[in-house]
Amino acid sequence: MNARWYPPLPAPYNPEPERPHSRFKEYVDLMLDNRWLIASVTAAVLVLGAGYALFGPRVYEANVLIQLEDAERSPGGAGDAAVNGVGVKTPTSGEAEILKSRMVLGQAIENTKLFIKARPHYIPVVGAFMARHSKTLSRPGFLGMRGYVSGTERIAVAQMDVPPALEGKKFLLTTGKDGTYTLTHPDLDTPLHGRVGEPQDSSVPGGTVHLLVASIDARPGGAFELTRHSTQLTMLELQRELRVIEKGKQSSVIDVSWQTDDREHLANLLNEVARLYMRQNIDQKTAQAERTLNFLGTELPKFKQQLEQSEEAYNQYRNQNGTISLDDEARNALSQNVDLQAKLLDARQKRLDLASRFTSQHPMLITLDAQIASLRKELGGVDNRIRRMPMLQQNSLRMQRDIKVNTELYSSLLNSSLQMRLAREGRIGNVRVLDQALSPEKPVRPKAVIVMALALVVGLFLGAVTSVLRKVLKNTVATPDEIEMRTGLNVYSTIALSTRQGALDRAIRQGRPGVKLLAASHPDDPALEGVRRLRTALGFLVAGAQNNRILLTSATPGAGKTFLSANFSAVLAASGKRVLLIDADMRRGKLASQFGLKATTGLSELIAGTATLAQAVHAQVLPHLDVITTGKLPLDPATMMGSSAFTRLLETLSALYDAVVIDAPPILLATETVAMSPDVGTLMLVARAGDSELGDLVESAKRLAHVGAAFHGVVLNAQDARQRHNAYGYDYGPYGLPPNIYPPALGHTPRAEPERATS
Repeated sequence: MNARWYPPLPAPYNPEPERPHSRFKEYVDLMLDNRWLIASVTAAVLVLGAGYALFGPRVYEANVLIQLEDAERSPGGAGDAAVNGVGVKTPTSGEAEILKSRMVLGQAIENTKLFIKARPHYIPVVGAFMARHSKTLSRPGFLGMRGYVSGTERIAVAQMDVPPALEGKKFLLTTGKDGTYTLTHPDLDTPLHGRVGEPQDSSVPGGTVHLLVASIDARPGGAFELTRHSTQLTMLELQRELRVIEKGKQSSVIDVSWQTDDREHLANLLNEVARLYMRQNIDQKTAQAERTLNFLGTELPKFKQQLEQSEEAYNQYRNQNGTISLDDEARNALSQNVDLQAKLLDARQKRLDLASRFTSQHPMLITLDAQIASLRKELGGVDNRIRRMPMLQQNSLRMQRDIKVNTELYSSLLNSSLQMRLAREGRIGNVRVLDQALSPEKPVRPKAVIVMALALVVGLFLGAVTSVLRKVLKNTVATPDEIEMRTGLNVYSTIALSTRQGALDRAIRQGRPGVKLLAASHPDDPALEGVRRLRTALGFLVAGAQNNRILLTSATPGAGKTFLSANFSAVLAASGKRVLLIDADMRRGKLASQFGLKATTGLSELIAGTATLAQAVHAQVLPHLDVITTGKLPLDPATMMGSSAFTRLLETLSALYDAVVIDAPPILLATETVAMSPDVGTLMLVARAGDSELGDLVESAKRLAHVGAAFHGVVLNAQDARQRHNAYGYDYGPYGLPPNIYPPALGHTPRAEPERATS
């Protein structure tokens, strides 16, 4: 058991309290740091939006305007007057429901065959776009696949009925020569053959297929997609999509519009809906006139008989009593009685008509009942005045009243009967079509400007969400604070991301000769400032360590440990110290390529004893810097690096140099790093900002703890100074050192710690 020395803990350091920073500003900076990611996502969404705007399905719209005339004010002849007498104005909302009713839409769908979808079998994605810009028929086929078209192909299907099991499924109709065609479907055992203009009836599983193709305009081999949808489902879909609104307030003008990708059926269906709506309106008015005529047909003979009886009774009474002269009061009573009788009859007639359509609780019927009661009351008052007259005058007045009332009522009913006959024969309604639906020339969707604007907004939103999610879900190190708080390890230095290292990496991959090291070619690079800070910090750490060996490793590949090992050794050698750099990564050693050296003889040969130091050491690669490459890669590097021969070699080399820097393999991928750790005095873990996982750093520390070793600190590599959200809350002390690493010259006295024994 060897007593292992640990560096003394620094004196307590009380930095200034950290200022709370704005989370909003952090997110803004995160967006700015990920601007290229956001731009890439936005560009991708814009490309998709442009593709949809160019190649997406087109939606067309057409409309028809219908006016509801006010029946009480509409001018016209006798027929209109008859309609006015029996019509009650229906609210626009009620007319909208009539327009969308099964009575109207069901018949319109049947008349226009809307449930049959027949379209050319376009080339995927771009076929419809090519067809819209084509003026001729295309040659069927696409990339060796038959049937696809992209021209002005057209088909008209007059009838198509299929079994319920095949409704909504797509059939493929392929044209042949001389007007023949072939109908195929995966559920059909054999293709069906037919000819244009001739009905085709074929038995299939589940029923019979009835097909009548009216016309085809395509070259032989061109294909069309035929689908027979359910009539009920088609009507439900049309009821959802049909838009019926009133233009303006109480204008009685209804706008009926429909948006669909079926340009052929659009105008035909709307015009058919308007025609059927007008027909049902006329049929309704005609039915009302017919009911009124039936009522008048039964009442007219009765009133005619009453008139004749009243005239005969008055003539007999006058023959018996002679001519009777009426005074002014009697004539006034007679006039009032006749007028009230006419109003009462008219009110009864209106109530009879409304009672056939509404219940007794309807407001119009309640109003009429009150009006009838009032007329009866007034009529009773006139009768009481007549009863106070002399009997001879009463009888004469009553008979004259009966004659006048019966004459006026009979004339009124006769006139109404004539008007109803005119209304029935003239078939006049209170609806007219102002504008017929026209076939649209341009689609209403997609609109390129709106699509691109939405794509821009969605792209920016998705890019921002992707940036935040990548930050939240990817538990990587970003700042020294995160490492120290989550792992408990001190961060000795941060290495800025070098913009020049990329060119050196390309030179290494291309195998160019010479030293390809940042410290040699660009000593003024900002990244080297972090390396120099590390050199200063480790100068105090190594001075108190058990030996002068410094091991640099990482948790996983890609952290930049080889970059740091090479440049740290070069910076350390530039200070005048004799430095030996050893490539101990016996799996993927890369130091030889960075210095333009050959790895034929190196560390593996030294451990095996097949080479001498003079043969394996590349002396003075840079001033004061010697390098030992990996040599031939062994089959079992873990056994070799954990051997006593390697320990003796390190002791020999430590005596020859001021510092021995060892580039070790990633600790989570190779066990030899853990095996080497007891033989080195200083262990540093390299983490890459934005790439190394915090969990990997913790696991690496645990593996060293299993053998009684520990990392002395962490170096955060490749921190992008342009990333604003990584620049919060970490402040180096004076001279660029971490807050807990101060040289004694600054007035901070190190605190001694008892030695801890390790194996």
